[in-house]
Amino acid sequence: MKKIGIASDHGGFELKEFLRTALAGELEIVDYGTKDETSVDYPIVIAEACKKVLSKEVEGLIALCGTGIGASIAANRLGGIRAALCHDQLTAELSKRHNNANVLVLGGRILGKELALNIVRTWIATPFEGGRHERRVNQLETLNS
Repeated sequence: MKKIGIASDHGGFELKEFLRTALAGELEIVDYGTKDETSVDYPIVIAEACKKVLSKEVEGLIALCGTGIGASIAANRLGGIRAALCHDQLTAELSKRHNNANVLVLGGRILGKELALNIVRTWIATPFEGGRHERRVNQLETLNS
């Protein structure tokens, strides 16, 4: 069973809780907060959860905020993180297949629950294609140098 982290700010909390419950039998989910809808700063919550991906405590992370935009920006500030904000199953599939995204970002106030669940399942099930894409993913790591 894959071990996947999940984290949100207050704007993504409701969808985070739905996904955590819905995926409980399919994945080992590690909840990195937030614990309720009290306002929190997404850069802190998301960055701390992304560090768990980098340390390999979890195989990937589902990150949420209200739109997904802030969580995506925060996650991608950390070297080694490839966060993809996805709004449908095709972008989720391609984010993994072509970009080896290790963080899936969702907008808690943008997506319906069933669509979000299908996006997550697609992202989890999709393997990285490698090949020409591997070269490009490796080039991403040189951009901060």
